[in-house]
Parts: sequence; structure tokens; C-alpha cells
Amino acid sequence: MTTHEDSNMQTFVPELPAMFDGMKLAAVATILYVIVRWLNLKSPSAPPEITYQDTSLSHYLLKNCPMLTKEYIPPLLWGKSGHIQTLLYGKMGRINTPTPRGVRKFLPMPDGATATFDLFEALGDHSTGDDITMVICPGIGNHSENYYIRTFVDYSQWQGYRCAVLNHLGALPNVELTSPRMFTYGCTWEFAAMVSNIKRTYPQTQLVVVGFSLGGNIVCKFLGENRLNQDRVLCCISVCQGYSAFSAKETLLQWDQGRRIYNFLLAGNLKKLILSHRSTLLGMNSSNISNADLNRLYAATSLMQVDDNIMRKFHGHGSLREYYEKESCVHYIHKVTVPLLLVNSSDDPLIHPSLLTVPRTLAEKMPNVIFALTQHGGHMGFFEGAVLFPEPLTWMDKVIVEYTDAVCQWEKKQSVRQRGSHQNANSCLEATGVTLRQWRTTKEGADALFTHATSQSC
Repeated sequence: MTTHEDSNMQTFVPELPAMFDGMKLAAVATILYVIVRWLNLKSPSAPPEITYQDTSLSHYLLKNCPMLTKEYIPPLLWGKSGHIQTLLYGKMGRINTPTPRGVRKFLPMPDGATATFDLFEALGDHSTGDDITMVICPGIGNHSENYYIRTFVDYSQWQGYRCAVLNHLGALPNVELTSPRMFTYGCTWEFAAMVSNIKRTYPQTQLVVVGFSLGGNIVCKFLGENRLNQDRVLCCISVCQGYSAFSAKETLLQWDQGRRIYNFLLAGNLKKLILSHRSTLLGMNSSNISNADLNRLYAATSLMQVDDNIMRKFHGHGSLREYYEKESCVHYIHKVTVPLLLVNSSDDPLIHPSLLTVPRTLAEKMPNVIFALTQHGGHMGFFEGAVLFPEPLTWMDKVIVEYTDAVCQWEKKQSVRQRGSHQNANSCLEATGVTLRQWRTTKEGADALFTHATSQSC
């Protein structure tokens, strides 16, 4: 019996190392599988999905903005993960960030608030030779000192663009509020004040409107609120916005793609910003914010709770639904008639795919709209690079400038054609002896011009 047991033990002992090796191999395989899935390494790089109407303008812009139709290649090891792209943007911003030098402007508002923006002059000549200013609205709680803004401004300056960057009310460190109000999801007052100041200061300049994330909602709402807001505007570019805060409300409470976690983190950042202005928000008689509101803010764990307790009250909205409905650009964006580029990413963990029905439908119905949906890029990431290290400039930075250059060239050609048409009309009028007033107001003048034009090919 003892001999038999010893024999079994000798057979079992050599099997133990093999068993442990198998368990190690399985653990390594599992870890690798999780890494591949989380990094999305099997996902191929691809060009953006473009939605547009078949117009001469769209064809010209897509031909002269090849980045919209060429493959976007993120860094190989991590760039196909929307989470890593988003987290790197949130924590690091950009690589080798430049420090553009500008001048800070202070604008008194009718309600006692003081809007601020930073102005950066162009560092090179524009390809058209024209004076063009980019008016830029950053994302939630952001300002001109954020790394991604600094990178984009520096690049745009060297391409011949003057840049004006709005600092969201209450977002700048060490700049006190002068009224009991901060920026909100869709308030356009400060952006409108900046644009008006630029128009007055530079009467010959044309404007390019750029909005990032929450800023995309603000600029599209601004342009759609009043047709006059589109005067002297060449085009508008919106990147990574959600279009409808009311529709996004439920999606941000879902655990899918970790949106609930991002919601919690964003709410925490916004709470800190609001509480840093606690004394101002409570110390003025005109404030809609009470001490009880700010005390409830400590317990808020989502953007919706922050908005309901504090943000909606800055403008006296009676409910969260009213706040979201009135401050979302989805009700105004269809009134924008200038060339409009809407950019989103399929792997943006903050923007649920259902929200992208708005830009896709808009691009299908409106001839001035192009909707570009990248497969990778996360939320405001869009890093490019070979394997591991990203490049200083992102795909987002380059595509905005390339699209804007194409619009400027298109407008330049249209202006030349219009001047040529006017010159031809004037020469025909002179040849027939018809005055401009006669041509416009009398049948004889029109008939004389028509007879001469058909014989002389005017």
C-alpha cells in the first residue's frame, strides 16, 4: 500500500509545475485580451465618414480639404482607444505646448459682469492676403490658457489668422467675478460681446467662428439666434459638441462607455469652480443663488444635479428641462447659413451615438453643412503619431485650419467672379448708352441692354 501511494505521489509532483505554468499562461492571455479590447487594437484606421449635400461648394471644400477624406491615423499602441485619447486631452492637453503672447481685453456687460478675452495677432500672412480673425469659444470651464487652446492658437497665428479666445465667465484663475453670474451651457452674451468688439476694432476683418465641446454649442446657438450675427462670418467649425443637453441628460447617467464616471468627474471640476466664487455669488443682492443652494452643491454627483442646483438659476430658468431646452443649439443650428463643419468622433465616451442624429440629418438637408465623423479621436483628443508618442499638432488642429483655408479661397474666387460680372455689366451699359437707373427701372433700358448683349456677348 505504501509503495503504491509513493508511486502516485511521484507521478503527481511533476504535474504541479506544468499546472502552474498553464495558469500563468491563461492569466497572461486574459490580460493581453483585455488590453487589446480596451486599446481597441484590432480596429483599423479609416477616413472620416462624411455626410454632405451634392453641391459645388461641398465638392470644392472636400477637394481642397483632403484631411476630411484621407485616413486619420492615431498612435498605434493607444490612439484607437477613445478613453485614452480623452484622458490624455483632459490631463495633459497637448505635447510641447507653445505659449502664444496676447493681450487680455475686459468688456463690461450690462448686468455688471465683466467678460474677458485674449487677443493674439497673426504671425504670418494669410494665403488670400485678407484680414481674417478666428473667434474661438473653448470647452466647459476653459479659457485661453488651456494647453489645447494654446496649441491651436499658435498654429493658426502662423497660418495668417488673428485669434480672439473667449475666457468663460468665472473660469480664469485669479480673476474675480463682478456680478453673481458665471458661464452656462448656452449663454451667448460674452461671446457676442467679444465678436462685437472685434468687428468694431477691425472694420475690414472677416470672421471664422470656432467652438470646442460646450463652446461648439454656444457658437452654433449664437449664429442661429439672430441672422445679423452671421454678418462678416466666413464659416463656422464645431468640434465634439452634443447638440442637445436635454437628450444627453439620460445618456450621461448610463454606465456604457463609462459615461457615468466621466459625468461624476466633470461635475466635480465644475463644483470646485463654482465654490471658488462662493463669496461673490452670495455677497451680492441681485444673486439668484442662496447659501442653501451652495450647501446642496456639495452632495451633487452629476452635471445634472449641479445644473439644477446652480447653473439654471443664473438666468432664472424655472426647471432643468427649461434650462436645457433653451440653451441647446439644436433649436437654432438649422438657421445657420454660412458654411458649417461639424466634427465628432465615434469613440467619444461623452457623446452617445444617438446624439449624432442631429448633425447627420442637418448635413443631409442643408447645402452649407458638412458632418465629419471620425472612427477614433475620443473627446477632443484626435492625437496623431506613429507608434507611441503623439505629435504636437493634432488632426483637429490641422483640419480646422485646412477647412478654413478652403472656405477663404472659395470666397475669394466668388468675389473675383462677382467683380468680373459687375464690370461686364457696366461695359454693356456704357456701350448702349443706358444708365444704371434706366436699366433697373425702365423696359426700354432693359431691352436696349438685351439687344446689345446678344450681339456682343456681354
